[in-house]
Amino acid sequence: MRRVSKITAACAVTAALALTATACGESSTGDNGSDNGDIKVGMAYDVGGRGDNSFNDSAARGLDKAKADLGVETKELTAKNGETPADREQRLASLAEGGFNPVIGVGFAYKDAIDKVAAKYPKTTFGLVDSVSEAKNVDSIVFTEEQGSYLAGVAAALKSKDGKIGFIGGVDIPLIKKFAAGFQQGVKETKPNATVQIQYLSTGTDMSGFGAPDKGKAAAKGMLDKGIDVVYAAAGGSGAGAIEAVAAKPGAWAIGVDSDQAKDPALSKYAGSILTSVVKNVDTGVFELVKSVKDGKPMTGVHTYSLAENGVSLTTTGDHLKDIQAQIDAAKKKIVDGQIKVATTL
Repeated sequence: MRRVSKITAACAVTAALALTATACGESSTGDNGSDNGDIKVGMAYDVGGRGDNSFNDSAARGLDKAKADLGVETKELTAKNGETPADREQRLASLAEGGFNPVIGVGFAYKDAIDKVAAKYPKTTFGLVDSVSEAKNVDSIVFTEEQGSYLAGVAAALKSKDGKIGFIGGVDIPLIKKFAAGFQQGVKETKPNATVQIQYLSTGTDMSGFGAPDKGKAAAKGMLDKGIDVVYAAAGGSGAGAIEAVAAKPGAWAIGVDSDQAKDPALSKYAGSILTSVVKNVDTGVFELVKSVKDGKPMTGVHTYSLAENGVSLTTTGDHLKDIQAQIDAAKKKIVDGQIKVATTL
């Protein structure tokens, strides 16, 4: 069934998890004693997993909400650096074979694996975050990252003292280039003389750039040393390192991604330096998929969560945007109304 989902508010519920290691990756399984026992949700995280303070944690919030509101049983597995495509297939297949339905792959790297495994388990509904599958039993959950990043670019341009701005991408791939393209466009259309330095932490099939805080920290420090005073890191767990480096530089601003990183317990001590975060409501997509399966009407097809639906947005924690909120709101309206077309490639 192909339909357009409506964005609903999602809340985070903290769950205690026990971590173990399996042949399919790190495993963290929640309370398996749900009252109804009829829905078991399998979550396959990307590198970094739950606790990355960013992309995976956003998906985890949706899973936690499903546990709290719907009483579902869950199992969580996590990808490792350097694993093969076969490892991802095995991880998904183990969940489907175990009766988990839906099975959700968090991250574009699961695309090929889901295409193969979904065909083998046609009665299981799969969720794919950040990529699109043509399989009939897959719900492809995608976002207009470039639109949220455009607004971040507006904020960066207005807050930078000298118009020297940096972007750190986890991996040099099309998805992250969407973030970079929107951000650079927002900066340049706000202040044409501003410059944006773009740097990636890894390339090709090397996904380590999403789980290397030390690399994020070094990249941000290098930018700060060149006079850059606003750094936006779309780099998963590596972004925590970038935020740490920026916080050590008086007057500099960091821009977080995927989750409200100023509210994350591990990063809250740097909240005074986090200008805003570009949030992707992965939690909403995850929760809506789980609920649809529980209701007996599994969502499939492509569901795009856009700026117009608050599928992406800028956080306002700390009121750091208060003096420029009017300009950000004006830019948002132009995007929603179609007056601004945001690029998806550099």
